[in-house]
Amino acid sequence: MSPFYSRSQFSVFFLLLVLFFSCIPQKHNTGLLGEKAMVVSAHPLAAEVGKEILLKGGNAVDAAIAVHMTLAVVYPQAGNIGGGGFMVIREKDGSTHSLDYREKAPLNALKDMYLDDQGNPQPEKSQNGHLASGVPGSVDGMVKAYDKFGSLPWDQLINPAIILAEEGFQLTAKEAVFFSEASIKLKKYSSVDPIHFTAKVFKEGDVLVQKELAQTLKLIRDNGRDGFYAGEVADYLVAEMKRGG
Repeated sequence: MSPFYSRSQFSVFFLLLVLFFSCIPQKHNTGLLGEKAMVVSAHPLAAEVGKEILLKGGNAVDAAIAVHMTLAVVYPQAGNIGGGGFMVIREKDGSTHSLDYREKAPLNALKDMYLDDQGNPQPEKSQNGHLASGVPGSVDGMVKAYDKFGSLPWDQLINPAIILAEEGFQLTAKEAVFFSEASIKLKKYSSVDPIHFTAKVFKEGDVLVQKELAQTLKLIRDNGRDGFYAGEVADYLVAEMKRGG
């Protein structure tokens, strides 16, 4: 679904994990340089997970996968299992690789699907809801990256995200606003109502628990790519698209 391309030029989407070798550790006005490695992420919990993976002996791709899966739990607007992205890798010897795992249009997508009978665009359909969704590439991309470069056991890369989804994490004031707004949209566009999440107003300090997401991540941990693109998760996705498409 998402093959690697050597020496292609792509921008990193969703997350950036930079690995520095033989750098002098010192502060600069624009940030930090690490002596051996550095994890950069949109959320501190995800960055912490990436750091722990490196400390366990994992490589940069191991850490990137763990960070991506963790972002699906704590910062879904910047990384999730329902979207896609690009990955760019530069090895210590200078060799480069890139992976395109962006979403793809569904087989039933039509070029005029966002136009009304008079040919006028309908922005709502192209921006929100079922018709705005593509076939997710994130899980496929993480599996492809792992198959080529992964070193630690796959389950060790997914378990931190599962723990955060099952046990929850404490929301900041800004996160509380985001998830409150997201819960309203989910209630509006989804035909399924996970009662612990939808139409709920969160406040600073609340602990967000996502049991259904934890279960999906467990299936990905135990079955790899098939945990998402086959079996019960795929069946749920297809059924939801048929109800709302």
